[in-house]
Amino acid sequence: MKGAIAALLAVASTAAVFAQQTNVRLMPLRGNIYVLVGAGSNITLSVGKEGVLLVDAGTAQMADKVIAAVTELTKQVTAAGTAVRPCAGLGCSGNAFASFLGTVASPAPPKPIQYIINTTIDADHTGGNAKIAQSGTTFGGGPGLGQFQGIVRQSAMIYAHEHVLERMSAAKVATAALPTESYPGDFKQYFNGEGIHLIHQKAAHTDGDTLVHFRGSDVIAAGDVLSTTTYPVVDLARGGSINGLIAGLNHLLDLAIAEYQTEGGTLVVPGHGRVCDAADIATYRDMVTILRDRVQDAVKRGLTLEQVKAARLTKDYDTRYDTPEWTKDQFVEAVYRSLPGKK
Repeated sequence: MKGAIAALLAVASTAAVFAQQTNVRLMPLRGNIYVLVGAGSNITLSVGKEGVLLVDAGTAQMADKVIAAVTELTKQVTAAGTAVRPCAGLGCSGNAFASFLGTVASPAPPKPIQYIINTTIDADHTGGNAKIAQSGTTFGGGPGLGQFQGIVRQSAMIYAHEHVLERMSAAKVATAALPTESYPGDFKQYFNGEGIHLIHQKAAHTDGDTLVHFRGSDVIAAGDVLSTTTYPVVDLARGGSINGLIAGLNHLLDLAIAEYQTEGGTLVVPGHGRVCDAADIATYRDMVTILRDRVQDAVKRGLTLEQVKAARLTKDYDTRYDTPEWTKDQFVEAVYRSLPGKK
């Protein structure tokens, strides 16, 4: 047991050092689930016996570095998982010489990237689709992760909700970057030894958001339904809404199981920022709900959008969540316009 733990720690350490050298950072979460940060959006990875699955692909500019980091990680995982045999054959007599042992104990080749799941349409989640998919191979033509083993497709398959495919197609995104498989609602499959549940979250950040729950490892990739670095981005032009986003955060809380007094337990990877537990989600959900209610009250009192902005309803949270990329005024306007009866 100690040897296995040491091997896993060595894998994590080596992969993390390599990732840092390529300007992305990689760390193990639980079981065969890892998270890679620094590629635009957080990327959650399942690395195991069937291959590699990525939740989101980062930006186009970071695709080469993501591929390099994933390749190095799979090499390390494969090497750590190879048991060295003391001998081979019936009784092992006469077969224990070094050259023979080197052959039977050599690591299997790393498994390729087989699947990419896009949690949303944004370019920092989908920009790397084409290059990363083309670097992979799918064993099994689908439909469904891991099915029909033996059929080979010369690229990774890309999964996304059908609204993501529709919007990317309408925007004339290159064919190689488009999802190859889409789903109208939830989607369940089995890969790398655990069930994976793709959960469509309606009208949250957009109308095509997906939560990805690795049920065996108890890790959830939340996409942009959750962010620890900014106010939530409500993309009205792509079907997002503040009430739908709060519903998504509540859904995350329903899925998460705390280990002790709301701490620990289920790990949740946000679209941006640090890994969270149930307590973190509850804190963020409460903040968003409080600000929604403040804006809603202002609307009921007849305040205009400019008056709501001038009232500084977010001031007690601005030091943490107001950023140049998504300002407090942009957030307040999105909340104001997404409330019933407002445009």
